[in-house]
Amino acid sequence: MGPPRALNIWQATVLGIFQGLTEFLPVSSSGHLVLLEQLFGLQEPDLTFDVMVHLGTLLAVVVALWEEISLLLMGLKPSTKGIDGERIKAGRRLILLLVVGTIPAAIAGLVAKDFVEGLFGSVSFVGVALLITGTLIWWAEGRPRTGRSLEEMVPLDALWIGIWQIIALAPGISRSGSTISAGLTRGFNRVDAARFSFLLSVPAIAGAVVLQMDDLMLAISSGAWGPLFAGTVAAAATGFVAIRVLLQLVKDHSLRIFSYYTWTIGLLVLILPLFLH
Repeated sequence: MGPPRALNIWQATVLGIFQGLTEFLPVSSSGHLVLLEQLFGLQEPDLTFDVMVHLGTLLAVVVALWEEISLLLMGLKPSTKGIDGERIKAGRRLILLLVVGTIPAAIAGLVAKDFVEGLFGSVSFVGVALLITGTLIWWAEGRPRTGRSLEEMVPLDALWIGIWQIIALAPGISRSGSTISAGLTRGFNRVDAARFSFLLSVPAIAGAVVLQMDDLMLAISSGAWGPLFAGTVAAAATGFVAIRVLLQLVKDHSLRIFSYYTWTIGLLVLILPLFLH
């Protein structure tokens, strides 16, 4: 694996900005990448660059949700004795929820890896998937909610949300959109459904970064650090903004605004090729 293909610093920054914004807003990062390719002729980045911008979004989660991240770190302590005993227990509970929520998509990703990768070659599929994302959000927003909080979540809730994350393996299906929608269907308030969705991205992104560490070192040592650094910083900055904006937005407003948006983008992805070819 070498340096990013045909990406200069400007292109890397643009892709990083879009990755950071679309990773956490329920609008699908893959669908926007397809749209960028169609409009501006930007080539799809290689896996090394993709992992680096995801590292940027991981940094955004850590900073934006530091309170929850610090609780996870407390949960790694070997003993629950002392004044921090209750926080350590709460941290262990949150770790368990994230593990349970991660397992379904991890298994599905391994089993259906080739099938999922094949879907990325179909622009039409991405367009249809974006329409599905908007429909899921619209439907979930209409479900009755009891205002449950993250502190009330049990492993069965996490498993349900994790199962919904499986469909987000497909390009055009928003990961945050599907998992937030799943949380809403379990009665959680919008803010805590979003918080758990963002936390659920941590194991997947961290795992991808670790697996590709050798390739990252090779790209950096070969002198390709410029675009990698630009894309990572752009993704981290815009990812942080996206998390904070969404958490503030969902306190008082419906997520259905994103349904209108993804329906529009989905139609553009389906229609643009008819005019560009």
